[in-house]
Amino acid sequence: MANPEIYPRLVEPRINEALADTPVVLIHGPRQCGKTTLARMMGEVRGYTYFSFDDDVMLAAAQADPVGFVGDLPERTILDEVQRAPELFTALKAAVDRDRTPGRFLLTGSANVLLVPKLADSLAGRMEILRLHPLAQVELTGKPSAFLDMLFGAGFKIGTWQRLREELPKRIVAGGYPAALARGASRRRAVWYRDYIETLVQRDVRDLARIRLLDALPRLLMLAAGQTARLLNVTDLAAPFQLSRPTIRDYVTLLTRVFLLDELPSWHSNRLRRLIKTPKLHLGDTGLACALLGVDAAVLQVDRELLGQLLETFVFQELRRQASWQEGLVTFYHFRDKDGAEVDIVLEMSGQRVAGIEVKAAATVKASDFRGLRKLKQAVGKRFAGGVVLYDGETMASFGDDLYAVPIRCLWEK
Repeated sequence: MANPEIYPRLVEPRINEALADTPVVLIHGPRQCGKTTLARMMGEVRGYTYFSFDDDVMLAAAQADPVGFVGDLPERTILDEVQRAPELFTALKAAVDRDRTPGRFLLTGSANVLLVPKLADSLAGRMEILRLHPLAQVELTGKPSAFLDMLFGAGFKIGTWQRLREELPKRIVAGGYPAALARGASRRRAVWYRDYIETLVQRDVRDLARIRLLDALPRLLMLAAGQTARLLNVTDLAAPFQLSRPTIRDYVTLLTRVFLLDELPSWHSNRLRRLIKTPKLHLGDTGLACALLGVDAAVLQVDRELLGQLLETFVFQELRRQASWQEGLVTFYHFRDKDGAEVDIVLEMSGQRVAGIEVKAAATVKASDFRGLRKLKQAVGKRFAGGVVLYDGETMASFGDDLYAVPIRCLWEK
């Protein structure tokens, strides 16, 4: 694999826009997804001074005197891993209120401050928050994709594509973390992912909450990896532990805060009364999921059920990564009713147009595969932008009524 630092980060123009008109810009996302590399690269050309709260001396200084620490900072400053020093947020608010120069502070964080109301509220109206994910497939290939544009407006043109075949499970297993991708062998990448989990639990999770049984979290993550792309079932997750369901639920929320898990809410409509309201659970990255489950590309090639599960998570995360640099806000859901009709991923653009995506690991598509999409279209009415069955086939084809069969490769190739 190429040096991970040379991959383009397509959210960079959005960060530039934020620095041009907002005093504080926060880039948050999981550890090791490339936040520090991106922030330092952007800061070097703008004259920013860099400080990291992974440095224990720096952290202690900030905690001892937050007001004095912020007051002594240079005119343009990067503060890395700022979630480790939450005491600073009030001092940053006061500094910004005295001087609202755009781009004064560029922050990075490995925990979601939006889930810590006091932190988010203290800089409301003064801070823009941007999410950096692990690398998207379009960033890895360097080939621009117009998939979301086609989904929400341009439509898909009939044509043929080359099947991914063995390449698909390899991409799923590799995941998107730059440091893991820098390792050439799949086995060595799996070792990196396992070490990553251990380090994260011992460091960031311990900082965020007092967990009675820290060693339960890696086991809980492994169980969650087995449930990825399924409805969240806290009872099943709690079964192996001597812990209550509410405690396990709190642990799931905590793992969401550090971007290891995602809960995909159910889509709702006043037109439909029989919808399942339980969220779906997704691992934050399929490379991480495969390492937790101890599976490689050869195993996935044989285990089609597991391949289908992980492929759905892979597609969901790829779409979220691409949506992070879109101008319009894209919100994600899943759709399922009590009659068994479902759509794996529902996307809503800027609260208006709605699209649906069904994911299949198979090489063929039948009219019956569009059952859930047709039901979604009926519920959405004129707001329906399009419905797609993504599959590992060769043909992009129309099934009428803004419904298409689309090869998975089209997600990251033009």
